[in-house]
Amino acid sequence: MTQIVECIPNFSEARRPEVVEQILAAITSVAEVSLLDHSSDTDHNRTVVTYAGSPAAVEEAAFRAIQKAAELIDLDQHSGEHPRLGATDVVPFVPISGISMDECVAMARHLGQRVGDELGIPVYLYEYAALKPERSGLETIRKGQYEAIKEEIGIKPERDPDYGPRKLSKAGAIVIGARDPLVAFNVYLNTDDVSVADKIARAVRHSSGGLRFVKGMGILVNGRAQVSMNLTNFRKTPIARVVEFVRREAARYGVDIHHTELVGLVPQEALVDAAVWYTQLDQFEKSQILESRLANQPFNQQRPTFLDDVAAGTPAPGGGSAAAYAGALGAGLASMMARLTIGKKKYVEIETEMMTLLDEAEVLRSDLTKAISEDAAAFDAVLQAFRLTKLTPEEEQVRELAIEQATFHASEVPLQAARKAVRVMEVCARVAAIGNLNAISDAASGAALAKAALTAAGYNVRINVHGLHSKDLGAPLIFELESLEARAAQVEKELKTVLNERGGLGIP
Repeated sequence: MTQIVECIPNFSEARRPEVVEQILAAITSVAEVSLLDHSSDTDHNRTVVTYAGSPAAVEEAAFRAIQKAAELIDLDQHSGEHPRLGATDVVPFVPISGISMDECVAMARHLGQRVGDELGIPVYLYEYAALKPERSGLETIRKGQYEAIKEEIGIKPERDPDYGPRKLSKAGAIVIGARDPLVAFNVYLNTDDVSVADKIARAVRHSSGGLRFVKGMGILVNGRAQVSMNLTNFRKTPIARVVEFVRREAARYGVDIHHTELVGLVPQEALVDAAVWYTQLDQFEKSQILESRLANQPFNQQRPTFLDDVAAGTPAPGGGSAAAYAGALGAGLASMMARLTIGKKKYVEIETEMMTLLDEAEVLRSDLTKAISEDAAAFDAVLQAFRLTKLTPEEEQVRELAIEQATFHASEVPLQAARKAVRVMEVCARVAAIGNLNAISDAASGAALAKAALTAAGYNVRINVHGLHSKDLGAPLIFELESLEARAAQVEKELKTVLNERGGLGIP
């Protein structure tokens, strides 16, 4: 069975999107890792990331993210509603499939030692990975937050870390561990009186006599009192029970629930249990869920993709459709880099131009996507023309005219794709020249795909023009194609200069 581990690191940053982007890039730089979700709250000034993969990949991604966060986040300059110890505040590993909790504990301890030794960051182990029973609870380790740890580490023995130095840098300390799936669940009240949220949090959390698997605190978020909670075992303390407990406590103070929210991902089972409780479906069986039943049926196979259709051995879709597909991919990468640039303070001066480029890239992507089926349809029209009957001279004449017209159209369609592919190259070159430097290789890849689209479309233009009886009819198409190829060569040359000067890639 494939081993899958989930990791949900929390970073003390949400107000600088460019910093969050670099941390996410550090995580996704590791192969075999899938980024599932990330959520940033500016009031908390905290970002929660969820990713999963093989144990070795997940651990390596965590190390790279911790390293990047330590470079970019200064806890001396940090403020936010949520308690925190460090730039990377907490890193839990959660077993998903094919792996035991003990193995996740080993991962946490190995990562903790590496972070302490190589990065010089004090590390505390918690939950199942805790080396000291009194440190199993996160709230115990984080008591007093960064400011208290900074004063007491190296002085009070109970504040000594499990790994790393007994002193703090600007990156603070970090808590690493292994735990069961957790539901981060917040309840907003229809009041701005945070003292009410504090009282409800004290009533609901286990540490002060509340529900067994609930941790909670009261804070003010967006001008509204919030009971912020972690449900550490949603099976034994389900969401519905927590909601009704909070609702009852809130009524004591003359307030009610305004709305609730989830932070990050939640197991489907937790939501199904809540729905069953509220609807009083006492005889409910999980097998009654339509999607679950379908997922377990043998007929639930993936539908053939475009790539499957190309490989199927049928005449269409063929090279022309594949050319359009490659061009659409190139346009998509141009859009990606534009979006990674827009909203970044560093690139505010070129934001207007970047938004214009994004709009054009999206139009090109849409047009080239449509061209995938248009090329296949054009080729089918040629086949249909060849199938026309030719019993009489008149019918033969009609057939030959239909073939000529269909072949000419089959030449025009890839030429249209070629025009758009060259424009995609130009857009990619421009976003690479001015956009987010961290994504410059993506823009370059987009241009390369667009160049491949041009080349493939060109082959299809030439083969279809060659099939025309009237060479004069096809001459203008070949002339335009050659002009497009010349322009593409120039754009490619300009892009290499940008990549070498701006990205230092050393391309010959």
